[in-house]
Amino acid sequence: MKDKRVLYVSSEVIPYLPETEISSMSFEAPRMINNNGGQIRIFMPRYGNINERRHQLHEVIRLSGMNLVINDLDMPLIIKVASIPKERIQVYFIDNEDYFKRKATYADEDGNFYKDNDERAIFFAKGVIETVKKLNWAPDIIHVHGWLASFLPLYLRNYYGNEPLFENSKIVTSVYNQGFEGTLAKNTIDKVRFDAIDDEAITKLEDPSYVNLMKIAIENSDAVIVASEEIPKELEDFINTINKPVLKYHNMENFSQAYLDFYSSKILK
Repeated sequence: MKDKRVLYVSSEVIPYLPETEISSMSFEAPRMINNNGGQIRIFMPRYGNINERRHQLHEVIRLSGMNLVINDLDMPLIIKVASIPKERIQVYFIDNEDYFKRKATYADEDGNFYKDNDERAIFFAKGVIETVKKLNWAPDIIHVHGWLASFLPLYLRNYYGNEPLFENSKIVTSVYNQGFEGTLAKNTIDKVRFDAIDDEAITKLEDPSYVNLMKIAIENSDAVIVASEEIPKELEDFINTINKPVLKYHNMENFSQAYLDFYSSKILK
């Protein structure tokens, strides 16, 4: 993996959010690539419950300032950055006052799922891609973790399909047993349709459940990693039908060599 560029796009990363399978792997995998001579970038949302002062986040003025159109509304994009202590790792944060200022991640204090989580996910996907374009950093691999990041493969393959910076990038989606109950907003498909993405690519969004979001991410990826010991049966069955490289589950203690081999022999071959 020496000098290979890996872009990690995750809905959660430790130490900025509590420890989960997603947040832990979104830290350990980049660290492993870093230690093996690869180049990495990590992107996550700047949720309002992230303590900016404690983690020393600061805005990157040269990257901020553009507007992203979400469902016909101009939404300002703010980019912040921080360094993970004791690691040579920087994390970029996608921020917007309307979408990410609230003091929680996916649901309010009563456990009510935010009604605009679909727009937040679309904003996050577009924000990452536009920022990487500004950095002019062409990744060899783009590795997606968590459902809030799951629109990225769809948008990269369809909305940004002719973007030369990503023409050789391979997309890997990790599938976790960490989703959500119910569905995103019923009109999620219309918000994606607004970006002139073909109906054929988004029919599953007529029922925007966690399983269907992940199916669309998988369809637009080059490879899949099963990242939880157990995942929803419907996703397991779906993964068994695809003609793409799939890495079976490896726990945190023994994932390193398996991921390195998968990256180098199955994705970058």
